[in-house]
Amino acid sequence: MTPAPRANPLLLGHLPAEATLAEALRAGRLHHAWLLTGPPGIGKATLGFRFARRLLAGSGDGLAVPPTHPTFRRIAAGSHADLLTIERAWDPKRKRLRGEIIVDDVRRVADFLHLTPAEGGWRVVLLDGAEDLNRNAANALLKVLEEPPPRAILLLICAAPGRLLPTIRSRCRRLPLAPLADAVVGELLARYLPEAPEAERARLVTLAEGSIGRALQLAEGGALGIAELVSGVLDALPALDPLRAYEVADALGRDEDSFSTFMDLLRGSLAAAVREAARGRADPDQMRLLGARPLDAWIDVWHGLTQIQDETEGLHLDRRQAIVAGFGLLAGR
Repeated sequence: MTPAPRANPLLLGHLPAEATLAEALRAGRLHHAWLLTGPPGIGKATLGFRFARRLLAGSGDGLAVPPTHPTFRRIAAGSHADLLTIERAWDPKRKRLRGEIIVDDVRRVADFLHLTPAEGGWRVVLLDGAEDLNRNAANALLKVLEEPPPRAILLLICAAPGRLLPTIRSRCRRLPLAPLADAVVGELLARYLPEAPEAERARLVTLAEGSIGRALQLAEGGALGIAELVSGVLDALPALDPLRAYEVADALGRDEDSFSTFMDLLRGSLAAAVREAARGRADPDQMRLLGARPLDAWIDVWHGLTQIQDETEGLHLDRRQAIVAGFGLLAGR
């Protein structure tokens, strides 16, 4: 089982970012707010908790704090008095996570940071999913960033920094994290999924696009079969049989997770092909897929598929009809 970021002692692939944080701490030049950015599932929150542990545990070599350390244990248990974690909260009425971080969540930050540190050191706030802040919550956070109290550090974890207010971004020191190398994803999969066949792990590495979180989600959701379905659809282009759309819709359309996985993989495959073609590095299969239209037309298709998925999931529309509409976009109908 993969440990949660707050309880994960392992971080691979981000040595430059770790070194930047460790050097800032060693030199006493800590900015009061750090914005850790990068694609989902690459270890941003894991790095954030790693840094928080070092701040709260005291001086040491690098950022690593051993799992036996009391600070590690309390942070893993969510019981450290000087660390506040903010993320999308559970909505008891709808019985699911809220779609956004609301202003009441952020008001807790101001109250927390103006308390005296329980252990006489730092007070740390880790806001995971800063892109989910709604407008009121973002404005409340901005007030905190404008007047930060002493001995306080805010760590904003964000997969889509473009969705943040520019004034929030300008008050943070940005630390971008790159997607993980395939070798790192493979090493982590071997650690977390040792029972999986090597060929299956290799396929997950390809689908993961540098995200161990994505690889593990795909493995848990049985996505390899759906990936083969996506490959079959793309291989059939441009002569995509309309009846095939209804077959796929019948197979996937009634299951929300399968629909989301199919659309994610479909859009991901298309985006990868366009990206590699633009760089002059597309493989023969990608070139065959894109050959029927200009690249900008395929970008429009990607945007259309994204809109179909977002509206279907956000408005709880008919997933089967969404798949049929998506096939129409792919086939140019």
